[in-house]
Amino acid sequence: MHNKNSGFLIFILGFMTFFVNGDIYSAAPLVIDIAKDLNITVSEAALSVTAYMLAFGAFTIFLGPLGDRIGKASIIRFCSFGTAIFSCLTLFAPNLGILITLRILNGALAAGIMPVSVAIIGQNFEEKKQHKAIAILMGIIFLGGASATTIGGVISYVNSWRTVYFSYGIAELLGAFLILFFVKKMPNTLNHLNYIDIYKSCFLEKQLIRFLLVLFFSGFFVFGSFTYTGELINQLMDINIFYIGLLLSLFGLGALLGAFLSESVEKKLTNKTCIIAGIGGCISMYSLSNTASLWIIGLSVFSFGTFFLVLHSLVVTTTQNVMPQMKGTVMALISFSVFSGSSMGIIVFKKLMEEGNIITAYKCFSVGFLCLGILATFFIYFQNTNQLQNVVRHKV
Repeated sequence: MHNKNSGFLIFILGFMTFFVNGDIYSAAPLVIDIAKDLNITVSEAALSVTAYMLAFGAFTIFLGPLGDRIGKASIIRFCSFGTAIFSCLTLFAPNLGILITLRILNGALAAGIMPVSVAIIGQNFEEKKQHKAIAILMGIIFLGGASATTIGGVISYVNSWRTVYFSYGIAELLGAFLILFFVKKMPNTLNHLNYIDIYKSCFLEKQLIRFLLVLFFSGFFVFGSFTYTGELINQLMDINIFYIGLLLSLFGLGALLGAFLSESVEKKLTNKTCIIAGIGGCISMYSLSNTASLWIIGLSVFSFGTFFLVLHSLVVTTTQNVMPQMKGTVMALISFSVFSGSSMGIIVFKKLMEEGNIITAYKCFSVGFLCLGILATFFIYFQNTNQLQNVVRHKV
């Protein structure tokens, strides 16, 4: 797509993914209210959150190749209406069993929206414009997740946890209609759908596996630690949960800034982009865990979002172009890698907290993010070198 509708496509997909990702993270402040309303324990209420995440991770692997086979627009249309409907139906959940069932269906269908949206952008933009377009979409996605805690907390405080899910469902329904009318059908890029053969070909591609490893650790170090950032800020400042939510939203705003800066940063720094982002992210995380100043905390959260998005968007764009004919499948693997890394990071970070303290855990993860930037730099350099050699061979 090389016309005036390109920006509108990003807006539509950004609108939808903002609320879908927010639907995931808005649950964080709701667990206690869910437990009180349904007369269950907090740990039982948390099962509804886990159910959504597990369904999302599992169905990503299923829906990615399906989008390549029957068309990405068809997948995202169906999944958008489905996830919106099940979000709205949560308003009427009478008990934990039905709530978990609705959240499983909700998560399974949401799995066909965010990865497929990025794949649609990758398929509709020429290669030199892909990075910026994907970065902007991802910035909007992360802003939706980062602001969800505040949005969910405010709506829940004014009304109830049920209204939070219903509100996100209504917004998703509007997004579904926008996608239905304005996202055009695209040709399929796979002639046959054989999951074993498809993923076998992916895992035989060494370059793809390298980048998936980077993305796994991106989820591990970033979202593994970000999950506990609210607790860290509470220990450092002892402030109201509402203000903690506002501070966490700065991560999303920083990511959005990183999205708009990513293309120009990559042009200026070329092969040094990821290592500079790794250094900046490391300093931001370390500063966040080593201060009692509200201003430094806010600046650290904001700058970390910026550095992370610059690094992450470049790695995602590069990974997509390893197997350009299978962007939906590759995005499914990308999403699964980040999701798996996030889950493992949460577990490891919690273990570090239990053995030491949250500040020490943050400092360890800040060094990990620096290592991530170094690793990404080497892999992207080798990828670019191989592409250049292939071009030379082709000309000869």
